[in-house]
Amino acid sequence: MRFLCDVHISYKLARHLISLGFESVHVNEILDKSETKDSDLSKYADQNDYVLISKDSDFRDSFFVKQTPKKLIKINLGNISNQELIKIFNANIESIQKLDSKPSFLIEISQDHINLTEL
Repeated sequence: MRFLCDVHISYKLARHLISLGFESVHVNEILDKSETKDSDLSKYADQNDYVLISKDSDFRDSFFVKQTPKKLIKINLGNISNQELIKIFNANIESIQKLDSKPSFLIEISQDHINLTEL
């Protein structure tokens, strides 16, 4: 499973995913770094089979309207600590892994629930 972290996602989460044995890159390591357009980031994620992790609601809208990015984890948690975000990922990583074989999905992680949409 491959993860691509958007600009507002901590490097700590990217490194933690690597420590779990996944491939994980941060947008600041590729393309135009923090200046990368959302459309270019979605295209890159789709072309390279990454699950895009973002707090940006524009990606959610694009998922439904344009079907890109094809695999998206939308974080709806506000400003929580990196440790708390890592804890949430640890608790749900097996469920997330099961979806990787699906052609398209959106996982929305909120404070009190996780919502899954498949297209």
